[in-house]
Amino acid sequence: MTDTVTPPETAPRPDKGGDDMATLAKGGRTNTLGFFLRLLGGIPFLFVGFRLYGVDEMGRFAAAFVVIEIFALICALGEKRGLAQRLTDGAENEHIPQANLVFDGLLTCLIFSLMACALLLLFPVIIFPSGTNSEFDMWMIAAIPAFALTEILLAAQAYRYDIATTVRARAVVEPWTKSILVAGLFFVPTLAAGGIALAFLASIYAALLTAAWSFLKTYGWPKGWRPRPRYLVQMTMRALPLIGADVIERSTRLLDVFLLGQFTSAGTVGIYWFAKEVVSLPQKLKTSFEPILSPVITKNLKIGNMEAIANQVRQVGFWIIALQFGIALMLAIPGEAVMGLGGPDIVGGTGALAILLAAEVIASMAVVSESVLVYIARKRNLLISLGVITLQGLLTVGFILLAQHLNYDEGFQAAGAAMALFVALGVSSLIKAAVLKHLLKAPVSNWRWALVYAAAPAVVVGYAATFLPEWMEIVFGGPAILGVYLFVIWKRGFGEEDKVLFRKNVVPQEITDADAVTDEAEVKTTR
Repeated sequence: MTDTVTPPETAPRPDKGGDDMATLAKGGRTNTLGFFLRLLGGIPFLFVGFRLYGVDEMGRFAAAFVVIEIFALICALGEKRGLAQRLTDGAENEHIPQANLVFDGLLTCLIFSLMACALLLLFPVIIFPSGTNSEFDMWMIAAIPAFALTEILLAAQAYRYDIATTVRARAVVEPWTKSILVAGLFFVPTLAAGGIALAFLASIYAALLTAAWSFLKTYGWPKGWRPRPRYLVQMTMRALPLIGADVIERSTRLLDVFLLGQFTSAGTVGIYWFAKEVVSLPQKLKTSFEPILSPVITKNLKIGNMEAIANQVRQVGFWIIALQFGIALMLAIPGEAVMGLGGPDIVGGTGALAILLAAEVIASMAVVSESVLVYIARKRNLLISLGVITLQGLLTVGFILLAQHLNYDEGFQAAGAAMALFVALGVSSLIKAAVLKHLLKAPVSNWRWALVYAAAPAVVVGYAATFLPEWMEIVFGGPAILGVYLFVIWKRGFGEEDKVLFRKNVVPQEITDADAVTDEAEVKTTR
């Protein structure tokens, strides 16, 4: 993989016609490769962590991790999606070097990150409700600024259509650093107790260095940059709806872990978090298109091409649900064997795993719809997200307390949290798709009946695989399920417009300066 480097002041723009879809396909194809690399790098951390350190230790780490990620998302100021619009408007309307605009975001992010670190140091119970594993755990708080800064740097690279850096940072460097160190530190007597925390912290900073290296090669250092307090305040205020949307969207995947940490034991959190980490692998497919989708959407919004946006939502939505459904089947059918990778103590979380996988599939429509709503209906999208996360929180607490009242074990309590997430994400998908359809005045649904046709034979193959020994069920049964599913979906579900996702020779071309002048004459802004 190589960096996509363009001249500092000229971001590539897709040509007219089908090049937008080719851009989306190329970015999604690269990030889908990143998913499989992340899969290979993430599983060793789970296996080693649960086998060597234990369920309770990983549960305490999980409770701290979700708080760190939420704070990091707040400190990133919505730049994961908002930066594309800032770069477009700033470079075209104010002629500000793009590197300077990125540095504005980095400075503000750093200020908020330091404030967040200070808050958690003063009130550590927020991040460690069940206590710590070692004296090294407090150092995890230092991951907040690195995590947030990396998000902004990767968003800047995505604006130049460089998804390879995201793959390197998030799918190669981060998971493999974490997996290698969590195993190696276990055998260092003075560091063994803090192995999980130290491995996590090192992986976050390794990803930051990877992103920063590519950013400096692409954009270079800022020219004549200096802090602009008034602009930074205005930028932060404008970003509030985006911050809320990002935090709430991600919090729907973290709130359940946080609430389990408050109402149940560290062991229950550990069981549930193992299932969540397995589910996070196919979940990344939904975010595979987000970095490249934002600049394409902002370009079409600028010219008022709502029909093109609706088409992109339908197309990308189907790509996501088609790939994700197959992976969900591959992991859910041999669910007991998959959970058994973490040890016999967490096999009781198999039901939670199946429900979580279904929840991520049903959430695909909400995620793609939100990628447009954050630009054309920020406040409305934020209100919907607030309502959904409130619903999830109430259902999560209700289901956990009900399971405890009925004296159900840890597995059932975890399944209750998973069911709350499933209901909340389903409601979110229905409402956000309906709102987007109304605003774009065009259908946006990603559902096709071919998904059912492809799932049916895959389920039969998966059921047959459950009669094999567990290791064979994973090694041979899982790939067989996915292979049968993909064969049928390719034959029955993918048309010519869908297959562009797998064609490397379809590449967007930059428009010439003359084309740019012609384009500007045709522009009809919607603002």
